[in-house]
Amino acid sequence: MKKAALHNLGCKVNAYETEAMQEMLEKAGYEIVPFKEGADIYIINTCTVTNIADRKSRQMLHRARKMNPDAIVVAAGCYVQAQEGKEIDPCIDIVLGNNHKKDLIKILEEYSAAESTGDEKTEDGQETRCAVAEIEDINKTHEYETLYLTRPGDHTRAYIKVQDGCNQFCTYCIIPYARGRVRSRRPEDVVGEVKNLAANGYQEIVLTGIHLSSYGIDFDGERHLLDLIRSVHEVDGITRIRLGSLEPGIITEEFARELSQIPKICPHFHLSLQSGCDATLKRMNRRYTSAEYYEKCCILRKYFEHPALTTDVIVGFPGETEEEFRESLAFVDKVDFYETHIFKYSRREGTKAARMDGQIDEQVKAARSAEMIALGERKRKAYEQSFIGKTVEVLVEEDAQPDGKDVQVGHTKEYIKIALQSEENLKNTIVKVRIENASQIMH
Repeated sequence: MKKAALHNLGCKVNAYETEAMQEMLEKAGYEIVPFKEGADIYIINTCTVTNIADRKSRQMLHRARKMNPDAIVVAAGCYVQAQEGKEIDPCIDIVLGNNHKKDLIKILEEYSAAESTGDEKTEDGQETRCAVAEIEDINKTHEYETLYLTRPGDHTRAYIKVQDGCNQFCTYCIIPYARGRVRSRRPEDVVGEVKNLAANGYQEIVLTGIHLSSYGIDFDGERHLLDLIRSVHEVDGITRIRLGSLEPGIITEEFARELSQIPKICPHFHLSLQSGCDATLKRMNRRYTSAEYYEKCCILRKYFEHPALTTDVIVGFPGETEEEFRESLAFVDKVDFYETHIFKYSRREGTKAARMDGQIDEQVKAARSAEMIALGERKRKAYEQSFIGKTVEVLVEEDAQPDGKDVQVGHTKEYIKIALQSEENLKNTIVKVRIENASQIMH
């Protein structure tokens, strides 16, 4: 039995794909082992969202090669896809671009067969690398790569990839070039996977994708995200449906009203912002204004009681003046997010933003990031404290020992992490908990 080790870099979509590849390997008879010395096969699902992500991807590939010089090293995903098979490091044996992860087992078998006959050697006996490379022009394909999970690593919550690709072309983002155009998974496939997960005891489903808001736009007719949510809602055993990152444009009065009438939906919405300054948003090609974004937040708060609104913000984008940063900071203060994920702008070669004038000094980025993070922390604490004295429903997930105390922890529908004490094993059950004080809230 060959031993395979996997390592994931990047987003929740990548994590889903990595778990799906692991399940494929298990079903094919491979033994899954930790990402340490001793594996026969190392699979790294790479990321390319920033130059730093590229570097981390290369580092993990080299680490795999050093851990076992005789192992098969597989580079999958966005980093190698963006490279289009060019200038791939010679430490790699197999390259799997996006839309080819489903072919992992077949390609491993082909490589192993060639290895056993010596076909991967040159005439002088030297090894060649990239013996198998599956890369296609991702921007021209309309095929959705269907992968399946029956038992994700998280034993109460399952992330399900329902969409791939992006048509937005924000000026800082390389992902449309690495993931291609919008491609949606057929609703019957999604529901089939959800039914299997429910049968295996999973209660919470998180629908995710590269650009989730675009789900279904590549289908004929009007079957979009709301229809998919309704279909998942009908699956017995599923008690919660959580949504991945949404774009502001999808939030309309009709969408929010219909969503609020679906009982299993969690009032936890990650609404991507990136900047609260209109001039910066325009340079980013974000296609909305801060006023329009604020209106979307108000719509969600109209139809959901005290929803958790979370977001992403980039500081130090090219051309961001001190005045523009202050405008963005004031907007984040105004919205009252539950959580704000702050990113210092990282130059990504191949994007329009990388070529823009007005690149910001790293020290300025760091100072702005620190200020935005401090604001985000204040807002997070204020939101969490608003739940003190309230009774909430918690899906219990695991045991923990904060400060040496044995507790069980889980999340509310708003994704607030709660600790509770009980002699009974409550894992994967939903219990009502009264939040008496801030010490019950974990991070």
